[in-house]
Amino acid sequence: MLLDVPDKCGGAYKSADVFLLLVIKTSPWNYDRREVLRKTWAKERMENGVWIRRLFISGTMDSGHEKERLNKLLELEQREHNDILQWDFNDSFYNLTLKQILFLEWMEGNCPKARFLLNGDDDVFANTDNMVQYLQSLKDNDGSKHLFTGYLFKNTGPVRWAKSKYFIPVQVQESDLYPPYCGGGGFLLSGHTALVIFNMSKSITILPVDDAYLGICLAKAGLSPTSHVNTLVEQVSLIQ
Repeated sequence: MLLDVPDKCGGAYKSADVFLLLVIKTSPWNYDRREVLRKTWAKERMENGVWIRRLFISGTMDSGHEKERLNKLLELEQREHNDILQWDFNDSFYNLTLKQILFLEWMEGNCPKARFLLNGDDDVFANTDNMVQYLQSLKDNDGSKHLFTGYLFKNTGPVRWAKSKYFIPVQVQESDLYPPYCGGGGFLLSGHTALVIFNMSKSITILPVDDAYLGICLAKAGLSPTSHVNTLVEQVSLIQ
């Protein structure tokens, strides 16, 4: 790990004070996107009586001097905002699942009692006010029970065309059908479900398609995602 924010949630024992943790996948290059999000929907604040906190999760890019330069810039950004987790792996499409698992491992140690999480990308616009209202309206779920909701994909399977970036060979995924999963620009889950997924991931081989991989982890735990589009990402690829 290169950059850490161990006290983001006030420490493991106080992390229940975090109602909604925004976990935003980013890359070192995307400084402009992060700045826009910090000033708009991902702003840390008290909303309707509960706390929203923000984290960007990233790997590294390039090599040699350029890699060092980008890491130094990210370190300076971290000093100002204290909201970046960075690990030393190549930040690419094929490592999105690794990025996800590393975050869940960090969460287990540093923010295990966060109530709910938005798992999102840095190129979308999300209505976090609506999210808080929706989550507060849930009956009998304060984050300690299962929740995984977003844009639902059902009856889809691995792409077998070798030239596709989504290509998954039979040796990696034998089944021609994925369990249901949520994809797109973002989805909501409870803290309980996040930790269940992490525990399941310890015995499931990493799959490059991160959204489908999370669905596989849910299925192994006997859990299912649900569809709830309007609460989440209002407009994909808003930031160019």
